[in-house]
Amino acid sequence: MKPEVKAELIAIGSVNIAPILLGRTTIPTAGPGAGKLAFFFNSNGHRVRLGINSDSPLQGKKENGELVIMKDGQEIARGVIEEELIHCPEQAFITMCEKCIFDCKFCPVPKLQGKVKTMDEMLSMIEKAHATGMMHAISITSGVEISPEQEVDRAEELIHKLREKYTVPIGVSVYPTKDSTRRLKDAGADELKYNVETMDREIFNKVCPGGGLEDVLAGLCEGVEIFGRNKVCSNFIIGLGETDESAMKGIEELVFMGVVPILRAASPHPLRKGEAFIERPSAERLMLLIRFLREKLDEYGLRADKFQTMCLPCTGCDLNPHIDM
Repeated sequence: MKPEVKAELIAIGSVNIAPILLGRTTIPTAGPGAGKLAFFFNSNGHRVRLGINSDSPLQGKKENGELVIMKDGQEIARGVIEEELIHCPEQAFITMCEKCIFDCKFCPVPKLQGKVKTMDEMLSMIEKAHATGMMHAISITSGVEISPEQEVDRAEELIHKLREKYTVPIGVSVYPTKDSTRRLKDAGADELKYNVETMDREIFNKVCPGGGLEDVLAGLCEGVEIFGRNKVCSNFIIGLGETDESAMKGIEELVFMGVVPILRAASPHPLRKGEAFIERPSAERLMLLIRFLREKLDEYGLRADKFQTMCLPCTGCDLNPHIDM
């Protein structure tokens, strides 16, 4: 699958296909895609996660044991459906808390008000994933039920318990606090993700009224100091009204710090309709920005293909500039 084709699949984000043809499908509980039925499609080692939508311009059909994706009657991609472990293939990706007190206007999680997993539930899920023999990494993320400090406490405890039993890489993504980075590293985490969401300060203040971009950036800077280069990343949503120039400036600011940005296509959700400008970027725009990201990563000696946990090795929702390009 060429990067231009994957970009088009990400830009559309869904396919019209009968769910019965897909086997086991899942509903994400974290991020802008939360609450939507989805599956993983892999074509020659390039992976993309697609929603199921009867109104999609893409059509899917089974042919000789493969999934064929068509547009305007023409085949654009052919591959296989990948089985998820937890949230993505080959990783036990745990969402500790499916609630959030922050009211980011692009995110459905505060509206969905999901569950808060107990420590025993999370440990049991990971044990079952490990028993399959397919668990290559453990990733931990979370909303915020009561406070960021409480989520850091729980992540720290969970990582300590996991390190007593498992040797696979562990990645963690929570909202940063004044001491979270050191605590998570000392607990045994290998990789860190604090999400900026957008690097446009004006847009951030509108769409993330409860957060603080400068606090996140300070956490990322400290993360590079403590975890090291090619160990710290950040979700950067494209499609919240930022210009290409603004996005490129933000990309370079993060890369200069030693952080690898993950360019995530904005995903409009019906639960957030009318609350903010959200427009899924075109394939052309994604390619423009991912090429720029690749250029800057190479310039500053960073590698998006060195990560072992969370979104960068999964590649389902994003173009990885060193795997997909």
